[in-house]
Amino acid sequence: MITLEEIYQGLAAEFQAQTGQAAGGSSELAVRFYAVAAQLYSLYVQAEWTRRQCFPQTADGEDLDKHARLRGVVRRKATQATGIVRFYVDQPRQTDAPVAKGTVCMSAGGVRFATDVAGAVPAGRLYCEIPVTAVEAGAVGNVGQGTIVYMALPPMGISACVNPSALSNGQDEEGDEELRTRVLATFQRLANGANNAFYRQAALSFDGVAAVTVVPRSRGVGTVDVVPAARGGVPGQELIRDLQDYFDRVREIAVDVRVLAPTVKRVDLSVRLWAQQGAAYDAVAKAVQERLGRWFDGERLGQPLPRAQLIALIYGVDGVANCQLTKPEADLPLNSVTLPVLGKLTITNGAGQGGSA
Repeated sequence: MITLEEIYQGLAAEFQAQTGQAAGGSSELAVRFYAVAAQLYSLYVQAEWTRRQCFPQTADGEDLDKHARLRGVVRRKATQATGIVRFYVDQPRQTDAPVAKGTVCMSAGGVRFATDVAGAVPAGRLYCEIPVTAVEAGAVGNVGQGTIVYMALPPMGISACVNPSALSNGQDEEGDEELRTRVLATFQRLANGANNAFYRQAALSFDGVAAVTVVPRSRGVGTVDVVPAARGGVPGQELIRDLQDYFDRVREIAVDVRVLAPTVKRVDLSVRLWAQQGAAYDAVAKAVQERLGRWFDGERLGQPLPRAQLIALIYGVDGVANCQLTKPEADLPLNSVTLPVLGKLTITNGAGQGGSA
């Protein structure tokens, strides 16, 4: 785009060509030309911004939302991660040990979670399980198994807490580039109310859905299976019900549509890790654990699992000097309705043991 200086020089050159006089230096005429050039430049900037917002390929923010709505696409909102936390007592008690609704527990990274309901460790038992929800929405709440280990204010008699499984379904608000990709996909694969693109685009418009596989004729002619994955991994029953209710209303006549949870493939990982000189091994191992935990999300639906990609993820963590991925021993080819989820993750210190990845 033309610059302010180029506009000024053009004005000055035209004035000199018409009058034979130069508007130079700090003269009053030069100041006036600069003022006019600044106004013209602002018009150029506004025109350029307007041009960008006219097309989904370059629009951003609210204007991109407007393009999306014209294509039946809505920006996905941020959602909160959910899961289960166990609360422990030191030894069995003769009375219940209550845990109030809203009790806050945290991961080592400072991510906070609050209990959804009140609960209690029953008399004679060592622990109880209570559903929790991340205090803040976003993918940051999708923490791995065993990472929630602190309580902001421990309830009376409760000595420890831990999450027995990973928390999932946390999702950041959809960014412009993700939304743009979905909008442009509607031009490439036109939905006609009956094809794969229609079911895929409709499912992806739901908050919390990260990926979708559509399987036509899976149960014979006139049948369609829609298999969604949530941002944090396995979709909850509420999300599946919402999708089923929606497709029951909009499906074409005489077509049986079923929304099914993906087939879960638990992937156990075993890593030998070497920290860089001067880096704390425990901190590096914790960062690797969190990186791998976040990577196993719903976007992995139907994708193969190459060892090289896992090794690259580990090497991408600050402080990692070397690593060996001993499990899985080979790449995992997965079908289109299989969702890999992180199973048991074992990280051992390879210092002094030699070897290479």
